[in-house]
Amino acid sequence: MESELTHLEGKINHLIQLCQRLRNDNHELRQQVAGLHNENRQLSDKINQAKLRLEKILSQIPEEE
Repeated sequence: MESELTHLEGKINHLIQLCQRLRNDNHELRQQVAGLHNENRQLSDKINQAKLRLEKILSQIPEEE
């Protein structure tokens, strides 16, 4: 009985460690996702700014008749 309890305690401790590691991994992944969303937003803004500048430049080119 004592060895069964010790074995069970070991399994429970292993499960606790696994849960903590998964929680930490999840936290890190959420931070990475947030950073990538921010980077994506910045890149989209840069693309839109470049698009507006290009449209402005193209509008200044006279059309051929």
